[in-house]
Amino acid sequence: MALIITDECINCDVCEPECPNDAISPGDEIYVIDPDKCTECVGHYETSQCVEVCPVDCIPHDPAHVETEDQLMEKYHYLTGK
Repeated sequence: MALIITDECINCDVCEPECPNDAISPGDEIYVIDPDKCTECVGHYETSQCVEVCPVDCIPHDPAHVETEDQLMEKYHYLTGK
């Protein structure tokens, strides 16, 4: 399942550079995650890097984009060409 940034985001800018898929970008008010690019870091890391660095714990799973680990790995292969 993709991740989502909630309105508790303080725009600290630490998550964006950590995303290996460039799925995080500034939104109108807070940072946003593109669910088509988010693999929860599957294929890259053991844990979601944005979640690891977020100081306010505002990046939960997005219930609107439920995906299995196999689906996330397929997305990783598609995005990286590996």
